[in-house]
Amino acid sequence: MEQYTYYRPTQVTIDLEAIRNNVRNLKKYGIVSGGVIAVVKADGYGHGDVEVAAAALEAGAVMVSVATPDEAIRLRSKGINGDILVMGPSPITFAKKAAELGITLMVAEVGWLRQVLDESAEFEKQLKIHVKIDSGMGRIGLRDAGALQALISLVECSDQFVLDGIFTHFSCADEDRPYRTEEQFKLFMELVRMLPEKPRLVHASNSAATLLYPQFQLDAVRFGIGLYGIAPSEFVEGQLSFRLEKAMSIESELAFVKKVEANTAISYGGTYETKAAEWIGTIPIGYADGLKRGLRGQEVLIGGERMPIIGTICMDQCMVKLPREMSIGEKVVLIGRQGEEEIRLEEWAKRLDTIPYEIAVSIGRRIPRIYTGKERQHT
Repeated sequence: MEQYTYYRPTQVTIDLEAIRNNVRNLKKYGIVSGGVIAVVKADGYGHGDVEVAAAALEAGAVMVSVATPDEAIRLRSKGINGDILVMGPSPITFAKKAAELGITLMVAEVGWLRQVLDESAEFEKQLKIHVKIDSGMGRIGLRDAGALQALISLVECSDQFVLDGIFTHFSCADEDRPYRTEEQFKLFMELVRMLPEKPRLVHASNSAATLLYPQFQLDAVRFGIGLYGIAPSEFVEGQLSFRLEKAMSIESELAFVKKVEANTAISYGGTYETKAAEWIGTIPIGYADGLKRGLRGQEVLIGGERMPIIGTICMDQCMVKLPREMSIGEKVVLIGRQGEEEIRLEEWAKRLDTIPYEIAVSIGRRIPRIYTGKERQHT
């Protein structure tokens, strides 16, 4: 197949070897003794779901997980043949398709299973399910012993389903409040012990719990944000015994350079006005690409130096204040390392008063993803 050529210099580079190493290092440094479930929902947190899933499985992950049925179907259609778990709700109409494709579904209440039995003809293949326990997140899941017993009884009476796993989700594992996580784990395990037979995978730990609470890892851990080299929080990052390898960098080039006089207004609304003669550079990236307008004042790297974004960020472009005349085509790093300096997603998140997760998934698909650590390709 002929490879598409991108002419705009703005690009996201994803280091798939960093993804693999973040999986391998959980075992290498003794963080995890069981299996790793690689979380690749939301297009692999903006990194590319198919490419990340393949890399994680190559590195030894036992399963990948997504949030929606459509994400799971996409992985199957693109050649991901390993186990896939849909962690979010699925409609009744998807159950038969999931069984056909060998996709495992989350089940949060017995009524869903009853409806599947009522509305579906017998499946050619059994549907694998993971039961979700709400141990304190307050989102979805079974909350008490009676509800779990009713679900298990229905599974035991039908040959349509296979109970492959049971899991919960911690709400505060990334904070310095271990008692909340301990309480959730205790409640979860009380319900797990009710099962007449332990399923293949009992899992509770998200990235934060994986990195901070080895005693809660059980049969597997769900490695999400950490898979991409990003710590779940500043607190967690301060506790790490090894370095997570960052997979994403964002680069562009100076597309236009000009010298302007004092009192020159820059961009929409004239929100920046030069105080003296200044060199101004224009970069072809804007809020349509995920460079949100709130990032005005955020620095970029050019020639290993930090330079601020000035004026209002436009849909497709932004301007930076240069310390001197620079050449068109000069490389600009928005996320990543250049020389001795580094700008991280966490820096953007702090400026925007949000979390790195939101930044990663907001990087627009208009920017091509360039993958290293495999045959070079654009997607």
